[in-house]
Amino acid sequence: MIRVVIVDDSAFVRQALSRMLGAASDVEVVATAVDGEDGVAKVCELRPDVVTLDVRMPRMGGLEALRRIMADCPTPVLLLSSHTSEGAEVTLRGLELGAMDFVDKSSVQGHMNLLGLADELLAKVRALAGVPRERLGEPAAPARPAVLPARHQQQADVVVIGTSTGGPSALQALVPRLPRELPSAILVVQHMPAGFTRSLADRLDQRSAVPVREAEDGELVPPGTVLIAPGGVHMKVRRRGGQPRVWLDDEPRSALHRPSVDVLMATVAKAYGARCMGIVLTGMGTDGVEGLRAIREAGGRTLAESQETCVIYGMPKAALEAGVAEHAVPLPRVADEILAAV
Repeated sequence: MIRVVIVDDSAFVRQALSRMLGAASDVEVVATAVDGEDGVAKVCELRPDVVTLDVRMPRMGGLEALRRIMADCPTPVLLLSSHTSEGAEVTLRGLELGAMDFVDKSSVQGHMNLLGLADELLAKVRALAGVPRERLGEPAAPARPAVLPARHQQQADVVVIGTSTGGPSALQALVPRLPRELPSAILVVQHMPAGFTRSLADRLDQRSAVPVREAEDGELVPPGTVLIAPGGVHMKVRRRGGQPRVWLDDEPRSALHRPSVDVLMATVAKAYGARCMGIVLTGMGTDGVEGLRAIREAGGRTLAESQETCVIYGMPKAALEAGVAEHAVPLPRVADEILAAV
């Protein structure tokens, strides 16, 4: 049984979340809390498996409560946020402070429609309940420059990185280790709703030598730059006039995630052939399996993050079990592998 504490200043939201989670046979809501101070006390007393935490509350806000929880009684935390500019910044800060993932409350219109979040909420609560406690509050790897191992014979002009739950922290550990003179382009799909990916790109850019920005439709894919796929649309690469350019659209609408790792990797494999590399990092589900397959079939290189450093060993595990990732490496070695491939 997964034991959950709900922390939210809205009585309606507390009741709605309690009903949604309590309806599942494997979840028990053991307490609700009306603000951050109440939440910290109940989490430390009851030691639940997962905490859902509103980021904006009176008295003690969500970020201060998160700091206290991670310091006093580390527990997997799922943030409830909104995609306003301020909400996105607070959410990204929360992920840096140790929250595992978030649910965008503004994806449904008003509190009365919170039931529309039930599937996403339950899936994320179940995933976070399985996070090893030793991963909680773990500081990012030091941002030392990557070490160049023996270079591969086949060089990659572009590297595609796909990730989901735990991805923002993984990217914070990886991207700042890449050098400014990086000879290839880096394209990143992080499963996030519209409104959050620009904040992610801005925060990575502030910490990195290599420029990082949210991708724009029609722009060239330049070496020495990290482009983050915008939330809510698919990012693809197509050659126009012989030059690879970013293409943003909604197709395929049937894809479980938008942006999709599979969609981007498949188009990169077609545009670059063997001169590409695909990597999947921590995350739920199987997105990236078919994309890595396309890159391998085109002659490119593929790898997955190893279980020892994954927050959620889902996407990498699926890739390795499908035989589409050549090998697995811990997160601190991924930047070294990129430099060896480019």
